[in-house]
Amino acid sequence: MNSEEAKLTIKRITSELKQHSYQYYVLAQPSISDTEFDIMLKKLEALEKEYPQYQNPDSPTLKVGGSITKEFKNIVHKYPMLSLGNTYSEQELVEFDQRVTKAIGKQVPYVCELKFDGLAIGITYKDGKLVQAVTRGDGTKGDDVTENVKTIRSIPHQLKPGDYPDEFEIRGEIFMHRKAFEKMNAERAENGEQIYANPRNFAAGTIKLQDSAEVAKRPLDCYLYFIYADNLPIKSHAESLKVAERWGFPVCQHYVLCETITEALEFIHHWENKRNTLSFDIDGIVIKVDDYNIQNELGFTAKSPRWAISYKYKAQQAETILEKVSYQVGRTGAVTPVANLKPVLLAGTTVKRATLHNANEIERLDLCEGDWVFVEKGGEIIPKIIGVNLAKRKSGLSLVQYPTLCPECQSILSRKEGEAVHYCLNDTDCPPQIIGKIQHFISRKAMNMDGIGDETVEYFYREKLIKSIADLYDLPNKKERLLSLDRFGEKSVTKLLEGLEASKQMPFERVLFGLGIRFVGATVAKKLAMHFKTIDALMTASYDQLIEVDEIGERIAESVVKYFNMHSTELLIKHLRNKGLQLESKHIEKEPQSDMLKDKTFVISGTFTKNSREGLKEIIEENGGKMLSGISTKLNYLVAGENMGPAKLQKANDLNIPIISEDDLLNMLK
Repeated sequence: MNSEEAKLTIKRITSELKQHSYQYYVLAQPSISDTEFDIMLKKLEALEKEYPQYQNPDSPTLKVGGSITKEFKNIVHKYPMLSLGNTYSEQELVEFDQRVTKAIGKQVPYVCELKFDGLAIGITYKDGKLVQAVTRGDGTKGDDVTENVKTIRSIPHQLKPGDYPDEFEIRGEIFMHRKAFEKMNAERAENGEQIYANPRNFAAGTIKLQDSAEVAKRPLDCYLYFIYADNLPIKSHAESLKVAERWGFPVCQHYVLCETITEALEFIHHWENKRNTLSFDIDGIVIKVDDYNIQNELGFTAKSPRWAISYKYKAQQAETILEKVSYQVGRTGAVTPVANLKPVLLAGTTVKRATLHNANEIERLDLCEGDWVFVEKGGEIIPKIIGVNLAKRKSGLSLVQYPTLCPECQSILSRKEGEAVHYCLNDTDCPPQIIGKIQHFISRKAMNMDGIGDETVEYFYREKLIKSIADLYDLPNKKERLLSLDRFGEKSVTKLLEGLEASKQMPFERVLFGLGIRFVGATVAKKLAMHFKTIDALMTASYDQLIEVDEIGERIAESVVKYFNMHSTELLIKHLRNKGLQLESKHIEKEPQSDMLKDKTFVISGTFTKNSREGLKEIIEENGGKMLSGISTKLNYLVAGENMGPAKLQKANDLNIPIISEDDLLNMLK
């Protein structure tokens, strides 16, 4: 490679790594595996070493990794939050030990710990009270996610009296157990919401949500493993782990004090074979010099400590034959390609299928049916194909062509510009969509119908008893037909019909969620029901009116408007109304406590420290004030909190509407 080629290569890899870092740290949606990222980073390091004149001052090799989101307050770390150097080579671990031994002049003990595949966090305590939690960010400053971290049940808010310093920081890793992840992901898929590739992404995405109440619904966990404080009376890392546990912190018990690097390698080999038995994901082992005085003597490089290193396990892979690519149609019309594989043992389980995500992925992999493919299960719960063994490709194989027609109903597939997924738009006649919508409607979080389950819905559809949600409520008129079916006696039919009748009392927000509007999950349905009160108000709401509702973004607003503009929706709502379902909110308005805010109108936006938005709304209404759905000339006050949307702020300024704080509002009531 000549100088000019090196310059262009360094520029290209730098740009690609920055984009991958953004996907990983900010969006929590990595576009490549950790292994691929590390290989690219090492290649860049080697090139920059050979051609230092072309190194970008903002090069990923000079950064810890990560970025600052705009939604949270930025906090400067009192103690820089550096990342560890990592390796996939046991020889490099031996060389690390040789450097340490040479610098210190003797063999030193190491503590070996599991390397959790989660989100790094630093939590500060004052007088035993949790006062702040900050993400790694760029290593110098991170995001203040205190309220979200407080929802994690394993993290103490107040320590019992003990020998801890007046102020200290403890660091660790936030993660999600695999079973909890699988359950949450299944619920999101059922609701038509984005699903996450692995628990690490789900945990990272969760901790950066703006609504801590929503964070609390997601079962995050945390292990803590490093204490920082001025004049800390602890002499070693192993001692600090025992101290942290004594103070009441969750500490993983899978660590060991090793006298030599050989013992450390034995610990690495043990967990490489046993990691699948854990309830959470690890991607390697961390090796730290135990003695704090020796740590201080060894010091730091610009981005990592010289006294620690992480050994990363290679992603678990297998090689097998791609027998066929099939396509699944979900209730939202999304068409997902699935690789059907010759069964192969991978990470302790037999794998027969792997996800192919979308048409872009098939094109990237350059797949043929009959290919030998490499399957990986790294941090992924669902195995994925990562490459093709071209050396084994037989002649005459044809590249996989993504279908242009729906595999179920033969309608033309559509892909929106900027999106990767193809959709079947025939939601009224495509069998999997119809069945999926009905199954969603009867589900526990929606109408929670007794006496009818997913298999029954499929059976009834095949028997031409139902072909839409509306048809469920016509089943009482078909009792004789129901009794003639296999496995349906008097008792089971009675239970089914009673379940249908009872579902008519489900509140409006459950009905709204059950309709299965794309991007409208249970939480969004509740917010829409509370805001618009009736199905009629929601059906006639404009895009601008929807976007003004707290936490209703552009994508949700577009989807709601599109859904209620369809003639089929109009007919469905009319049918459900005639059958007696609840299509308006039964929320009882509280009697005003005073009229101090009488004839005054308010809009609330942002996050607040003393009250939630719902709490402030109640305060306003209890004192005679009125809430508006959006900013207009009829508005008297905009109550602004942190992270308020810039569009609302600009509109309020343009209309000269007074912008007040939470304290200003409360002072109006004194």
